[in-house]
Amino acid sequence: MNTLPWLHPERVALLEKALDQRILILDGGMGTMLQTHSLGETDFRGQRFVDGHDQHHHGHNHDHPGGCDLKGNNDLLTLTRPEIIRGVHEAYLEAGADLIETNTFNATRISQADYRLEHLAQELNREGARLARAACAAMEARTPDRPRFVIGVLGPTSRTASLSPDVNDPGFRNVDFTELVTNYTESASGLLDGGADLIMVETIFDTLNAKAALYALSELFRQRGHRVPVMISGTITDRSGRTLSGQTAEAFWYSVRHARPLSVGLNCALGAADLRPHLQTLARVAECHVSTHPNAGLPNAFGEYDETPAQMAEVIGSFARDGLLNLVGGCCGTTPAHIRAIAEAVQGFPPRALPGLATEAA
Repeated sequence: MNTLPWLHPERVALLEKALDQRILILDGGMGTMLQTHSLGETDFRGQRFVDGHDQHHHGHNHDHPGGCDLKGNNDLLTLTRPEIIRGVHEAYLEAGADLIETNTFNATRISQADYRLEHLAQELNREGARLARAACAAMEARTPDRPRFVIGVLGPTSRTASLSPDVNDPGFRNVDFTELVTNYTESASGLLDGGADLIMVETIFDTLNAKAALYALSELFRQRGHRVPVMISGTITDRSGRTLSGQTAEAFWYSVRHARPLSVGLNCALGAADLRPHLQTLARVAECHVSTHPNAGLPNAFGEYDETPAQMAEVIGSFARDGLLNLVGGCCGTTPAHIRAIAEAVQGFPPRALPGLATEAA
């Protein structure tokens, strides 16, 4: 993965220069923003799926959503309501984001199977990257001294290779490594075709899924003869400080460091304050950059997030002050107001020094 030339060497040079100079800002929640639009089934279907068939696809009956509801398939809005997705990207760029994540969290065959839209996986990724690329290019044209980057998102899929979905049969699996690799290869291929500057394997609750994604990327890069930087972001699922598949933050890092990522980090599941000890661990052990994009606190009884931009910015400001961060943004419950407050809170603090570089300098 790491001996191949960069796909966009000039973009990587700009990114590395920016990372040396300051803490970079990721965007915030996509679903949170989409909820404010109160979208209905017709919005998700658009013209293309108006009668339950994909007007662009002439496959067999099982290739269309039929009587299946499409509401909630946020990735599909990239095709049916692209102006809304572009608007979310633009709002985060206005708020100060340096890096925009594609709207592709569930854009794998495995996850799209819930809507009988498996055949859209590659297109969703390609168009998701194009939309984000267009938003970033427009912002760069206004502020040419500050490049903006597109992160192609590979979500965890809705299945886990390490755990059984059946409590009565611990040995059972509903997905295997090979199927995950095939899914991730197809999706990543679309992200690269659409113009992603980086790929992020994110919200990792199962390290085996992540290893499948990293293997898929290494093979895809090898086939194409060039690579893009890779970001890795796990999720600590509860206050025990472990991922769902049982690893601490430190164990997680040692499981994925062979991929020599641009960054490793933690996102989702917990609010910033609860993530702090685990972020400190990563900041201590990781030889690469460290990122975090936490939720706006823990969900309340209604599944909503109560942490205000000011509260979140105060905690994240302390992360920056203590030298824990290279990249920071928000996950569930965060909005452009949160990102703006976070950007202001970390401004002026130097990015975390990479341990390897610190030792070389010494």
